[in-house]
Amino acid sequence: MKKTIIVGAGPAGLSAGYQLSKNRNIVEIFEGDSQVGGISKTVEYKGYYFDLGGHRFFTKMEDVNSLWNEILGQDFRKTPRLSRIYYRNKYFNYPITPANALFGVGMLQTLLIISSYIWIKIFPYKNEDTFEEWVSNRFGKKLYSIFFKTYTEKVWGIPCSTILAEWSAQRIKGLSLVSTIKNAFFKKNRSKIKTLIDQFDYPTYGPGMMYTAMKEKIEELGNKVHVNSRVTAVNVEGDVVKSIEVSRQSGEKSVVHGDDFISSMPLTELVKIINPCSSKEVLDAVNKLSYRSIITVDIIVNQKQLFPDNWIYIHSPEVKLGRIQNFKNWSRHMVPDQEKTSLGLEYFCTENDELWNMSDQELFKLASSEIERIRICKSSDIIDYCIVKVPKAYPVYDLNYKQHMDIIEKHVRKIKNLQLVGRYGLFKYNNMDHSIATGLYAAKNIEAGAYIYDTWSVNTDEEYHEEHAEPLTENKEAVPVP
Repeated sequence: MKKTIIVGAGPAGLSAGYQLSKNRNIVEIFEGDSQVGGISKTVEYKGYYFDLGGHRFFTKMEDVNSLWNEILGQDFRKTPRLSRIYYRNKYFNYPITPANALFGVGMLQTLLIISSYIWIKIFPYKNEDTFEEWVSNRFGKKLYSIFFKTYTEKVWGIPCSTILAEWSAQRIKGLSLVSTIKNAFFKKNRSKIKTLIDQFDYPTYGPGMMYTAMKEKIEELGNKVHVNSRVTAVNVEGDVVKSIEVSRQSGEKSVVHGDDFISSMPLTELVKIINPCSSKEVLDAVNKLSYRSIITVDIIVNQKQLFPDNWIYIHSPEVKLGRIQNFKNWSRHMVPDQEKTSLGLEYFCTENDELWNMSDQELFKLASSEIERIRICKSSDIIDYCIVKVPKAYPVYDLNYKQHMDIIEKHVRKIKNLQLVGRYGLFKYNNMDHSIATGLYAAKNIEAGAYIYDTWSVNTDEEYHEEHAEPLTENKEAVPVP
């Protein structure tokens, strides 16, 4: 029987492994970290559970939804959504409500927003190459500057005029000033637009619970998931992967052979460890891709209730803080003492920049001062904290990234028994459900003995992932798996 090797035990790799294991295939998974789940893992600290950012479980892909429910059952429960925007010392509902927006920005600003929207409809940007152009054409320049520009530039660390419009199309499709106002008056419209859903599913103890359970089920079915096992080489002969080299935390090194290979490790790292070495053109393209990283300052506050939101977007430019997660409002089970509240304070950065290189003490000092500055809580109410740094959390869609990706994708596609999946593996800013879909599709390709489904195509067709529930994207010219 053929053996499949999977590199990476995040949502995509584990989903592929589980799909194959269910159907009695031989699978071996290698994860460099000590914990499975990738960026969707949940960190436990003194009985408190912290996510690495917010991870809603919402999808219109039935096969993904079925998988989630199959894994967790009753531990997968509905959670009401409430999120707001903090801007200029005020909170704005998201989705907006007319009264809140009017009293929040004031009559003058409201008139400027409407005038700006009318102006852009008469004189729109002819090209929508950048995030700034794409959003302005749908909301007007004034609303763009208030509710999109500052936060987006915090996340990506570059001007909105240098962010490719492809990102905005993937993340906020279906929204415009008109649709947002309609949504404020007609709630039934919200279910049609992914960004505006009123509730989502969520595991009792956070998303890490889902992926820990998935790992356990894979092992119950007789296959192996190795943690603390970093893949250091991918050995290719001709156009086929023959083996990988693994370095374990103990220092032990080994060569593992297989027939089919699935990778969700960062694409930029994968290309660099392919043996024989990739061409200079490909390596140059890889070196021109960039990521944003995230730091979460997770705090425990001696207050029973601070605010009702699941999360708050911090748009105010006077603080570096980007977003706040209130984990008790995701699931009360995340907080062992209901007299306390736990928050995740998110900072977006780049590896080895000033923020990334701060000590834990410096990061806590910054976060505690900023959380008090925006009146969430007093720094004296914080009784404990922990810091988690997540490298390469977000692939950056700058204006030149596509030309680099074209070179890399063409190169990697030549390797016939290697499929790439997930946010890291495809260098694509996937939602969690999209990442899982790529893992399922890769597994189904192996089971079918042909590349019927193209993992690269997931989250590229806007209509596919925002408005329809098509279960799979078929490759019309299926290529046999070697």
